[in-house]
Amino acid sequence: MKYVLLICGDETAAAHAQDGCGGWSEEMEQRGVVRGGAGLRPPTEATTVRVRGDEVLLTDGPFAETREQIGGFVLIDCADLDEAIEIAAKHPAAGYGTIEIRPLLTP
Repeated sequence: MKYVLLICGDETAAAHAQDGCGGWSEEMEQRGVVRGGAGLRPPTEATTVRVRGDEVLLTDGPFAETREQIGGFVLIDCADLDEAIEIAAKHPAAGYGTIEIRPLLTP
């Protein structure tokens, strides 16, 4: 089953992200569960797109005004939700932010 781990934190979490994952990435790649992922540029560099009727509306920055922002994601392939939870709980960001686990839609 494939899941996306959405790595979330407030703006102060950016300092933690620069420290790396403390061996988490290497362990998960060795287990063969990582299928991709990346860190994201800060929300201030986002562009939000909405279409209303025939009009394309652009907004600089994130659409939602919230303290926590998505800072990155990891795509994993594992047996089930229990394994996805175990993998997410080991990620260093779980100690200072939030990791949302979302299953991918399958055709």
